[in-house]
Amino acid sequence: MLELLEQRLAMSYEAFQQWDGAIHAEWVKEEALLFMPPKTVHQRLARFICNLLSLYAEALELGEVMLAPFTMLLADSAREPDLFFVAKENLARLTPENFLGPADLVVEIISDSSVFRDRVDKFYEYQANGVREYWLIDPRSGKQPIDCYWLTPQTKFQAILPDAEGRYHSVVLAGFWFQATWFWQEPLPNPLRALAAIAPQTLRDALP
Repeated sequence: MLELLEQRLAMSYEAFQQWDGAIHAEWVKEEALLFMPPKTVHQRLARFICNLLSLYAEALELGEVMLAPFTMLLADSAREPDLFFVAKENLARLTPENFLGPADLVVEIISDSSVFRDRVDKFYEYQANGVREYWLIDPRSGKQPIDCYWLTPQTKFQAILPDAEGRYHSVVLAGFWFQATWFWQEPLPNPLRALAAIAPQTLRDALP
């Protein structure tokens, strides 16, 4: 039996706000999109990235990291990225219900059901709406690519390439970098140890 990976229901945004019929859903151009719930590898990876980014951002007082399910409201959509970072200067757009996007950094973790949505639909949607940095992490067996992009002054996503040591350096989070191999370790690294590798002085200063 073929597994249904996504369902679409015609619905206004007002109706979507009042509707609780899906575990995982987003709203795009007058449609509610219903997705399969995430798997264990997805949740562990999302938690690791969220913890690592949060530790760094909080230690340096750079802003706040939000973890799904939480809505980023764009021009024609209400998306729920796996996680996103909001810089301190944009925290006023964080409401009790959602974030009036775009976020400064968005991270999506790819699953079998989200490949086209994350790599095509959201890529161009986030680019058009001004997301400053976009990471795509694909933990599926036999895949495991990482694609990071930053938004140029010409409002086009440009690839962030790893340095000679395989490290990806964030444009939005000054001084932050990660090793791609961290995401494929079993078990995943301790976020505090990873932070100590990224910014040892930051960790020392943050500890009591």
